[in-house]
Amino acid sequence: MTVNIGPEAEAHLTWSGITTALAAGHRLPRAEIQDIFLYRGTDTLLNRAAWIDGLGQLVKVATIFPGNAPGRPTINGAVNLFDDATGELTALVDFHLVTKWKTAGDSLLAASRLARKDARRILLVGAGAVARSMVDAYRSQFPGASFTVWSRSHASAAAMGLPVAADLQDAVARADIICCATMATSPVVRGDWLQPGQHLDLIGAYKPGMREVDDLAMTRARVFVDSRATTLHHIGELMAPLASGAITEGDVVADFYDDPGLFVRRSDDEITIAKNGGGAHLDLMTADYIWRMWAGRA
Repeated sequence: MTVNIGPEAEAHLTWSGITTALAAGHRLPRAEIQDIFLYRGTDTLLNRAAWIDGLGQLVKVATIFPGNAPGRPTINGAVNLFDDATGELTALVDFHLVTKWKTAGDSLLAASRLARKDARRILLVGAGAVARSMVDAYRSQFPGASFTVWSRSHASAAAMGLPVAADLQDAVARADIICCATMATSPVVRGDWLQPGQHLDLIGAYKPGMREVDDLAMTRARVFVDSRATTLHHIGELMAPLASGAITEGDVVADFYDDPGLFVRRSDDEITIAKNGGGAHLDLMTADYIWRMWAGRA
């Protein structure tokens, strides 16, 4: 019987649970994934499919309409989770729930491995739904952290109820963790602003014409990705510096499928960057986690 899982399932989820599920999912056979993008001006229809042997199959359909009126979500869609053994539809899982926990869990897993353990000053670049979810996610890993937010829209930044940075360059220089969650099509954070020991979570860019940091940032940092297959030749954050020669594919140190011993910070002084590509395999791991928590609720 197909189960409909809505936002009420969130009460049964934890940030430690999702990062554990994502780490475990990457110990299974490598996912088969396929993305299809369709465009109409600035609007996007994205179909994502994933199959992980031993876990299941997923098809996620997303619409991205950045011009939607205030108060109306710019990203919508549907998530279909299928049984690995029979191919039957196991669950229809709330799209926004999967997207929130997949996206934040992805970056939280990277930060737990790459950010300094004493990181406490966190800068959010962008003030949308992703930035809001990252506050709770980071707090679970970095107790006592303080947050500052910067956005091109002062009103949206102020609405988060956090201290608002007036100057982005100064805010970047003061941060231990910099989380970029914007819809930027050109870099908003410059490499010459970065300081030793910082960690950057890059979340916003999801297609070829988008990026959030410049080439210098990529050359100054040790670069990690959640999946080479969904980032290197698909997202501007990697495509642009690869095309310019600023970095090579060999400069990408590791992804989550590599030995976890490679996906680590080597010293307190190095700068690390983790690119969150958010592939369909992560949606599958997340939807399976949500379904298991919902099915096993008391």
